[in-house]
Amino acid sequence: MEGSVAIGLIVLLALRVPQAAITDRVEIFALPYLQENLYLMMAMSGVFASLRIIGGVALWRGRLWGLWLTLVNCVLTLMLMIFMLPPGLVDGLFAGTALVLLLSGWFGDSRIRPTLYSRPDDSLRRATTMDE
Repeated sequence: MEGSVAIGLIVLLALRVPQAAITDRVEIFALPYLQENLYLMMAMSGVFASLRIIGGVALWRGRLWGLWLTLVNCVLTLMLMIFMLPPGLVDGLFAGTALVLLLSGWFGDSRIRPTLYSRPDDSLRRATTMDE
């Protein structure tokens, strides 16, 4: 998603479209600071896109640092989405979904602590029977 914005910036700069031509007609962000620095925001989206691609490739290759990079990227996106309303809603939806999938893949079915009504773990039962 962010990659297309960065490509759009390259096209706008190649066509020599001034930033004021866009921001005068359309209100993209709720905060005036972000609205006034639209081209910088578009350039920063390219940084986010490259970090997402690097993290995704590292996850694909099974690297733990890729998991951490992707987790940090998702959390950072969720924290910043509130400042980039309304387009941040879609970005936050995607980042939140990715965060839930990453955490469920990492932790699986592990629990915080066993409940009173849960079955004892088979590996614990095997370990205690082997000691006897």
